[in-house]
Amino acid sequence: MHETDTTPDTPARGRVGVMLPRDLPVQDVLPYARRAEELGFDQIWVVEDLGFRGGLAQAGPVLASTTHITVGIGILPAGARNVCFTAMELATLAQLYPGRLIAGIGHGMPHWMRQAGAWPASPLTLLKEYTTALRLLMRGEPGPTDGRYVRCEGVVLTETPDIVPPVILGVRGPKSQAAAGEVADGLLLAEPAGPAYIASSLRHMGNASNADGREIVSYDNAAVDDDEDAALNRVRDGLGAIGEPDWAAHIDPLPFATELRAHRAACADAQQFTRTMPAAWIRELSIAGTPDQARAAINARHAAGATSVVLTPTGPDALAALDSLARALNPRH
Repeated sequence: MHETDTTPDTPARGRVGVMLPRDLPVQDVLPYARRAEELGFDQIWVVEDLGFRGGLAQAGPVLASTTHITVGIGILPAGARNVCFTAMELATLAQLYPGRLIAGIGHGMPHWMRQAGAWPASPLTLLKEYTTALRLLMRGEPGPTDGRYVRCEGVVLTETPDIVPPVILGVRGPKSQAAAGEVADGLLLAEPAGPAYIASSLRHMGNASNADGREIVSYDNAAVDDDEDAALNRVRDGLGAIGEPDWAAHIDPLPFATELRAHRAACADAQQFTRTMPAAWIRELSIAGTPDQARAAINARHAAGATSVVLTPTGPDALAALDSLARALNPRH
């Protein structure tokens, strides 16, 4: 851990991770993970998006091919797997690789989950029941009383890890974030997760912060270049979705929320929206710029309450982007 400061050259108190792109060519997956560790990133996060790769299937080989980097899974949709078997899988990974795993759980994207026939009538009820049961089972405690969706009463895992992985919720809405404060070990915030969104989410969570041991993980599209404009331009395309209703929670805390919505309404499509977005907005909605600027943006997110800031590489060559992103790590990181 490092002391908190928002100046570029002062180490932040939290950790810095990197995303493993969901569409990375399969032959590059393990070299990417090993390179992230070599470069000094604290964490690597694997994603589970419908139609790409499974989160658990990626986490195992990434853990096996590295020696100390923490692997986060962000996220496993609660409706996709029986909680008893998810607990077994996570507990096994945590036994084999002690202290190196973080489990992200969430609702999953509604349209994907509906396609898969796994969207419940009450997503919040399922998520709370699932998270409660998962944490109990991984500790070797009996499963809780059967609920509306989760039925594992009396189930006990005999193979449990010495270090139980944190279970954090990857959720956006205020009610779901409040649930994270009630039943989980922390919160995972999808991109864009600028300081204002982090602070707003922590208020929804009940002002939980890193002071009480919670994991607060933020994702952001990222690009680092000696040419600031080149870096800003590389992250623009990844911001196209924020004009859509599902991203309202990310927009509402922004000081320019009204102007952003008006700008989106005036644009013909997402490409025009992002290509004409003011540079100041791009800086707020991503981690992009020179190494010093990116470092300051990371530190600002730590100061807002994030314990881990995860950079999502942009551009056509993820391995090359990984090396450039490492330039934003603190010199003494």
